[in-house]
Amino acid sequence: MAIKTLDMDALAAQTGNVFEGVAISARRSRQVASKIKQELDNKLAYFEGFEPELEDPRFQEEQKKISLEFEVRPEPTEIAIDQMLEGDVYYRYSSEESNDTMDKIFE
Repeated sequence: MAIKTLDMDALAAQTGNVFEGVAISARRSRQVASKIKQELDNKLAYFEGFEPELEDPRFQEEQKKISLEFEVRPEPTEIAIDQMLEGDVYYRYSSEESNDTMDKIFE
């Protein structure tokens, strides 16, 4: 995987602070990773209950194909940073008086 240079000023422009931008994109990255993991689990759940048939090469090939499909996807961090830079991430603070705590991030 090639390393891509990130314009930190563009990330800081989204939030007004580099550290807030990193924290928000990290939280969004965890959300994306969780969603991807859930999607993979749902696809692999099809194979549960087929224990005797799992030795069949066709079943193994299907499982391998699904796993490889998820391996070639972009990393959750990359997705989160791209969403952040495009302005697709909505974030807010838990209260107007206390700007040091983020509440939730919605897609």
